[in-house]
Amino acid sequence: MSIFKRTDDSGVARGERALVVVPERVGAGGLRSLDARIDEAVGLAQAIGVDVIGKKSFRLRQVRPASLFGKGQVEEIAALAERYDATLLVVDAGLTPVQQKTLEDETRCKVIDRTGLILEIFGERAATAEGRLQVELAHLDYQAGRLVRSWTHLERQRGGFGFLGGPGETQIEADRRLIRDRMARIRKELDQVRRTRGLHRGRRQRAPWPIIALVGYTNAGKSTLFNRMTQASVMAENLLFATLDPTMRNVKIPGFDRAILSDTVGFVSNLPTELVAAFRATLEEVAASDLILHVHDIAHPDSDAQAADVEAVLSTLGLAEEDSPPRIEVWNKLDLLDTGERNELLGEAERREDVAAVSALTGEGVDDLRETISHLLHSGAQTHHIRLNAGDGERIAWLHARGEVLEQQSDGDQLQLAVKLSPENWARFERL
Repeated sequence: MSIFKRTDDSGVARGERALVVVPERVGAGGLRSLDARIDEAVGLAQAIGVDVIGKKSFRLRQVRPASLFGKGQVEEIAALAERYDATLLVVDAGLTPVQQKTLEDETRCKVIDRTGLILEIFGERAATAEGRLQVELAHLDYQAGRLVRSWTHLERQRGGFGFLGGPGETQIEADRRLIRDRMARIRKELDQVRRTRGLHRGRRQRAPWPIIALVGYTNAGKSTLFNRMTQASVMAENLLFATLDPTMRNVKIPGFDRAILSDTVGFVSNLPTELVAAFRATLEEVAASDLILHVHDIAHPDSDAQAADVEAVLSTLGLAEEDSPPRIEVWNKLDLLDTGERNELLGEAERREDVAAVSALTGEGVDDLRETISHLLHSGAQTHHIRLNAGDGERIAWLHARGEVLEQQSDGDQLQLAVKLSPENWARFERL
């Protein structure tokens, strides 16, 4: 069921006839092409099951506070909506409540902006209790700003009777208070989730195996790669935001008895700030990993722009490249390239230690990716001379599992070991 229910109970229903409009700011520039923006906007709309029956871009010389678009453009949009018999207008931009209300009045369609659309998708896809809480918090945060001059029926006053509302309290004030109270309760629940997740993360960090996090633009093929490497069956479809809830599985990496691979939510350009904040607890898993695999859809015409968007979101989480765990760029979807492009990319990948070119769909290059992961996890390793009690079987086994034991000598009830460990594993061993 859709969570995108506005206060007047008009929601977005599957099968609605939608017109998608994409504003193009004159002089805005950027890495992303207009065609790619239009295709992505259509994909986002289709991801919630609406029937996209028309799409058009409009050049904006200036943003109109009341309607975003110019008067003539609004009239053209209204005419298109009438011609296509559209019931929903999807605007690939953030709209103020006033702009949304104006467009609804002029086009006689329900209007949903980019933020609302992404929230709608997240609401449909969240499968766990934590995911649903995160989405609801983001939705309420977004909705709280929509209670200003948007729906006039909310301006009527309540009396002093009843369970809610003091004398003269308006309906809009009551609704705001309800939203604030609900957000406070959700934040409290998510704080508990964050503490529990932190305890689990601490336990994993003391365990003798590395954690590898998959990140990337939505639909870059992360879940397909996850399934290929772990023999799992995580939902992996040609859909935007096919995966929302983080999943962890064992993965085989050369030189390690065991490793953990974590699949995370896909990123998107202009990801709503409400969602970044709400999913912070989940995305903290990325910061706690030993290695990040940044999956690129290398066959996408806007692959570079998508990669830049992912890096921008990681930076907002305090994961700028220089401050985060080491990362590997995984150039995925080799199977979609022609022979010339493919050979060129394979040659470039071979020259770089932090790049692996793969096809998660066919399995090509995945074994080489495992070797690259192993090499990077072992890089920077130093030899440490360690003295332990011979009966300390747990820590001795830990060193054999996580490091390369170069020498081991018994001295009575003491054991002397020379062990090669990565900096991360040495820090873990010191915490044991």
